[in-house]
Amino acid sequence: MQRSKAIIHFIFFGNYFYGFCTIGLSIEANFQQQLPLNPLLYYILLFTITVLYYTKAYITNTTYNTNNKRTLWYVQHKKLVIYSQLLLTLIGVVCIAILLKDIWRNVLQMQWQTWFLLLIFPVVAALYYGIENKKLGKYNLRNTGFLKPFVIGFVWGGLVTIYPFLFHTIEKNIPLQIAFINCLLFIKNFMFVTVLCIMFDIKDYAADYNQQLKTFVVRVGLRKTIFLIIIPLCVIGFGTFLVYSTSQGFSLIRILLNAIPFILLLVVAYSLHRRQSILYYLIIIDGLMLVKAIFGTIATIYF
Repeated sequence: MQRSKAIIHFIFFGNYFYGFCTIGLSIEANFQQQLPLNPLLYYILLFTITVLYYTKAYITNTTYNTNNKRTLWYVQHKKLVIYSQLLLTLIGVVCIAILLKDIWRNVLQMQWQTWFLLLIFPVVAALYYGIENKKLGKYNLRNTGFLKPFVIGFVWGGLVTIYPFLFHTIEKNIPLQIAFINCLLFIKNFMFVTVLCIMFDIKDYAADYNQQLKTFVVRVGLRKTIFLIIIPLCVIGFGTFLVYSTSQGFSLIRILLNAIPFILLLVVAYSLHRRQSILYYLIIIDGLMLVKAIFGTIATIYF
C-alpha cells in the first residue's frame, strides 16, 4: 500500500503523467490529421521537455506552503527530482542530436512561416514563467489570472497539434500548407486544455484570492465559472470538431466517441462544487487529456 502510494505520488507529483498526456494527444493529432506517426525519439523528446518544463516551477520555488502536499513532496524528494531533471535533460539533448542528424539540412531550408510556428509556442511558454530584464523589467503571464489558462491551452494546443504536423513537413522537406483541419484540431485541443486549467484554478481559489490574482473563479465565483465560462468553452472546443466531422461525413459512432471526453469534462466540472484533493485534480481532471487522446485515436482508427 505504501509503495503504491509512493509510485502514484512520483508519477503525478513529479509531472511524469503530463509527459504521457502530451504523447497521447500528439498521437491522436497524427491520426486525426491523417499523418504517419512521428519517430519514437520525437515522442521521447516530447515527454522529456514536458516533464522538465512543469518541474522547473517547483525546483526553483524558494517559498513553501506546508499545506500543499505537492510542494512538500518536492521538498522531501529534492535530490531525486534534481537527478531526474539531469537525466531527462541528457536524454532530451541526445534525442535532439539524433533527430537533427537526419533533418538538419531540411531545417536550414525551412520557410519563415515554419520558423514562426516552431518558435511561437516555446516563446509563449517561456513568457509564462517570465522574464527579468533591467530595461524590460519583471514580467510573467502567470500573474495575469484570466489570461493564464488561455496561455497554457495555447502552448499545449501547439505542442500536441501543430508540432506533429510541423515535424512531418520538416522531415519530408515539403512546403508548409496549413489546412482547415489543422486549425480546427488546434482550436479543439486549445479549448479543451484551457477548460482544464480554469478548473485547476478552482483548487487554488483561496491562495489566488489572498494574492489578488484575478483568475476567473476569483472574479466571478465558482457557479458562474462553471456555467458561464467552462460550459461555453467546451461547446466551442467540441463545436469545432462537429463542424469538421459533419463536413467530412463522419459516422455517428465516431462523433459520439469524440464527444465522450467533453461530456466527462462537464461532469467533472460539476463535481468541483465540493472540495477535492490535489490528487483528484492531477488524476481525474488532468486524466481527461489521456481519455480524450484514447477515445479520439480509437474513433479515428476504427470508425
